[in-house]
Amino acid sequence: MAQMSTLTILVYPDKRLKKPALPVTTFDDSLRQTVSQLFLKMAEDQGVGLAATQVGLSLRIFVMDCSHDQSRPFCMINPQILSASDEQISEEGCLSFPGIYIKVKRANKVTVQYQNEWGETHTLTTENLEAHCIQHEMEHLDGIVFIDHLSPLKRQWTLKKLAKTQRLAG
Repeated sequence: MAQMSTLTILVYPDKRLKKPALPVTTFDDSLRQTVSQLFLKMAEDQGVGLAATQVGLSLRIFVMDCSHDQSRPFCMINPQILSASDEQISEEGCLSFPGIYIKVKRANKVTVQYQNEWGETHTLTTENLEAHCIQHEMEHLDGIVFIDHLSPLKRQWTLKKLAKTQRLAG
């Protein structure tokens, strides 16, 4: 039987989604177990990215895999964007907003410095979906959700749609 994640994704308007996460300072087996659980949960829910804050953990960690075959997994701890360029609008979804997709303007190319689960520092330059995903997940770590990019009217409409989706889901 396949291993199941013990984590539960928080759904907006859970207030924990709006709290900035704390930096990771201890790189141990417990942290690596948390990272493993994040990857499991992301795969279970068919996401391309998942931030620790989305499962109620106040840690500056996110995992992502934007490949079609789950072949490019990344864990980014204490990430910082060093440069960003080429803005583009694309449609995004979010596991904390099930069934909701909105257009968001983001840099299409980013260079990010981060630590892996062993505490080693890496730098990655990427573009397109991976760049958008990094920015989306980093915003989660800062307590920002993607509907914060919408005008007040569009945000209100989107939240009504989310409430309806949640009602229908039971």
